[in-house]
Amino acid sequence: MRKILRVDVGSGTASFEDLPPDLVPYGGRALTSTLIAREVDPQADALGPDNKIVFASGLLAGTTAPNSSRISVGTKSPLTGGIKEANSGGQASGRLGRLGIAAIVVQGDPRGKKWVLHVSKDGARLDDGAPYWGKGNYDTADALREAYGPKVATIQVGPAGEYGMRNSSVATTDPEGRPARHAGRGGVGAVMGARGLKAIVVDDAGTQRPEIADPERFEKARKTLVEGLKTHPVTSQGLTNFGTAILVNIINEAGAFPTHNFHQGRFDRAEAISGETVHQNCEDRGGRRSHGCMTSCVVHCSNVYNDEAGEYITSGLEYETIWALGANCDNSDIDAIARMDRLCDDIGLDTIEMGDTFGVAMEGGLLPWGDAGRMIELFEEIRANTELGQKIGNGCGHAGKVFGVTHVPSVKNQGMPAYDPRGIKGIGVTYATSTMGADHTSGYAVATNVLGVGGSVDPLKAEGQCSLSQNLQEATAGFFDSTGLCLFLAFAGLDQPASLASIPEMISAMYGIESSVADVVALGSKVLEVERGFNRAAGLTEDDDRLPEFFGNEPLPPHNTVWDVPAEQLDQVCSWSPVIELG
Repeated sequence: MRKILRVDVGSGTASFEDLPPDLVPYGGRALTSTLIAREVDPQADALGPDNKIVFASGLLAGTTAPNSSRISVGTKSPLTGGIKEANSGGQASGRLGRLGIAAIVVQGDPRGKKWVLHVSKDGARLDDGAPYWGKGNYDTADALREAYGPKVATIQVGPAGEYGMRNSSVATTDPEGRPARHAGRGGVGAVMGARGLKAIVVDDAGTQRPEIADPERFEKARKTLVEGLKTHPVTSQGLTNFGTAILVNIINEAGAFPTHNFHQGRFDRAEAISGETVHQNCEDRGGRRSHGCMTSCVVHCSNVYNDEAGEYITSGLEYETIWALGANCDNSDIDAIARMDRLCDDIGLDTIEMGDTFGVAMEGGLLPWGDAGRMIELFEEIRANTELGQKIGNGCGHAGKVFGVTHVPSVKNQGMPAYDPRGIKGIGVTYATSTMGADHTSGYAVATNVLGVGGSVDPLKAEGQCSLSQNLQEATAGFFDSTGLCLFLAFAGLDQPASLASIPEMISAMYGIESSVADVVALGSKVLEVERGFNRAAGLTEDDDRLPEFFGNEPLPPHNTVWDVPAEQLDQVCSWSPVIELG
């Protein structure tokens, strides 16, 4: 049976307990949100001793299921003030699955102590983390491998998390041991840092894959999903060859590529930062244009990006990062963007929020538009925790207040990702109504609005967008965030009924239960109810499920459209409810 590892940083203890029977069929986001809703007072200070942080592997973690090793990090967010689940690729979740650990719950007041949690087949213990405190993520990962072994996976925070910055991320290591995969959104790194926990070391040496109740049934379903991924053009060609940055030219052409702090929908130098350019640079410089962030990946949408001398800069130079630190700031220097991505990974910062913050700071006059050199310098202010670093290290909402800017693209104080909601209105509904704040992955309406996957809804019209987003939010919470499967599997799932059905089939075969597509969607709906109940108890209201006013007042070139989805339709998506428990 999968277990919960409960860690008390105040007493310095770590102990295992059985997963409650009603939570046995849940993983990932379903577990993090349920445990946070049950155990954390919604009114608690997010950075105070009463908050907890939960690390949960997915339902299929540690198995041979494709792309099944994403990890969920859940807490009360210091950025949004509501519940938060941020997830990441990397190696840690798969290894937790092999160790039989469904979730790690970290609680208590460290009272100045610094910890590293070590987990293996022999148990769990808290070790002295002081030697690692103050190090960047890259140096920390190297030091932990030297101390605990070259094959361990780690979950860790950088200096931003140690300082309690509300834009801090939690890093996980990739197959090469680089801390380049991040649960970035919502300031989850600040909560980990507030618990005095620098890192979790996951050592699965001597373990085996999780037991599967019906191996033959599982293998048949697994092969169906793999075949679907290898035949769908998005997951077998577009993402594999060009990575997520293939979207740069696509979204730019659609007129929804936020430029100059969401003032324009097209960037006239998009080609310089496109997936095609990244692809060619990887080829020419000895990098890798096709790379998996986890060993179970069959899509390989990541990359390894080198400089002109062939020296490694960063891994996973992705669409959101390229947009945030590029077009949104009027910057077309792809190498500078790569260096800033490396800085975000090392310091422990969310690239989306950082790009939004720079856009707001540029609008407020802190630095010139497109000044990549100054942007790089400012990262060191954050690393050093200076007064200026605090101004730009706590998110775009904070920067807007500091620099007197009202044109701040955020919902629930979380900065918007790389799709302007006036040009792709389905994603605008997701931004407004997601329990997580502005978050494209909560309900990726771009797939249907622009890419034509799973049907077609006009991206420039309000009609049909609310029902589309609601359905996608429920499916995402159930099929992907709670199973630990990569969201990109949705491309195959939306177009291939057999691929979608293979997911509950694998769950059924693994746990000896009967799960259907409808059951998994129902799970997603329950997760959203729990999260909305927590948010309401935390003080968020219907007024927080809105986009900033400027989106409804300022037409977006080139289509000159405004945000016009009625508020009453947004309220129907949210269906505000009292706090309930999953079960």
